[in-house]
Amino acid sequence: MKGDKRFEVVSTQGAIESYRVIVDKETWVNYLYVSNGTSGGLTVLLNSEGKPIITKDK
Repeated sequence: MKGDKRFEVVSTQGAIESYRVIVDKETWVNYLYVSNGTSGGLTVLLNSEGKPIITKDK
């Protein structure tokens, strides 16, 4: 994947309070990034079994 971007924003929602789903294209793990003004946070998205949500390449 040389030259490719590792992370891809696959979903965005909101304006002032922003939610983004980001996929790591090496591991295919999904993350949720939430920002509000100058603060923000990142967490892995988990399924109902507590395992990371994995998205395969489209």
